[in-house]
Amino acid sequence: MTCNFTRSALALTLVLALAGCGGKADFPVSGTVLGLSYDGLVLTTNGMDLPVAKGSTTFSFPKALSYGEVYAVTVPALGQPQHQTCQVINGSDTAGRLASINVSVICALNQHAVGGIIREQAPDGTFRALTTDGLTLTNGSNSGVITAKAGTTSFTFGVLVPYGISYGVTVLTQPAGATCTVAPNGTGIMGDNAIADIDVKCVANK
Repeated sequence: MTCNFTRSALALTLVLALAGCGGKADFPVSGTVLGLSYDGLVLTTNGMDLPVAKGSTTFSFPKALSYGEVYAVTVPALGQPQHQTCQVINGSDTAGRLASINVSVICALNQHAVGGIIREQAPDGTFRALTTDGLTLTNGSNSGVITAKAGTTSFTFGVLVPYGISYGVTVLTQPAGATCTVAPNGTGIMGDNAIADIDVKCVANK
């Protein structure tokens, strides 16, 4: 720890000495990227935009900064990669305060909710809210479980599903006096939007 601090202090002293003698101290803005699986990431700072390709683990802006320049590496509103969200860590500072500029960018898959409607068929053929307790639904992709009470008309699992991961809603426990089934749209692969139209239909036992 002391050794690292000493090296940083010495490097900064050399930079200050160079600047004081009329020399030019340049600081490349670079860093590391973790978890970037899709194209579309763009980083920006000090008037520079830098596209970063999927699979990249490092980046460096084309122009270095001069001593004393303030920088803030960010992901612009339209600069997030497809299907992911990236966060910049330690992206703001002043060039020269440390011996080098090393920014971290961490990317993760977007996650969305899985849910739908619950309806019970009445004797006259119309549909209504669930009339009994005990219905339990599960999402096999992540072990999410929901228990629906009488009066329930919709459901949403609390555990989100990442992009590209499969989901499969099934009936774990039937409600008292009825049999529920999940429509074929209860299984699929998570896309870029939440799933909110899975149909769970219940019919009273005869």
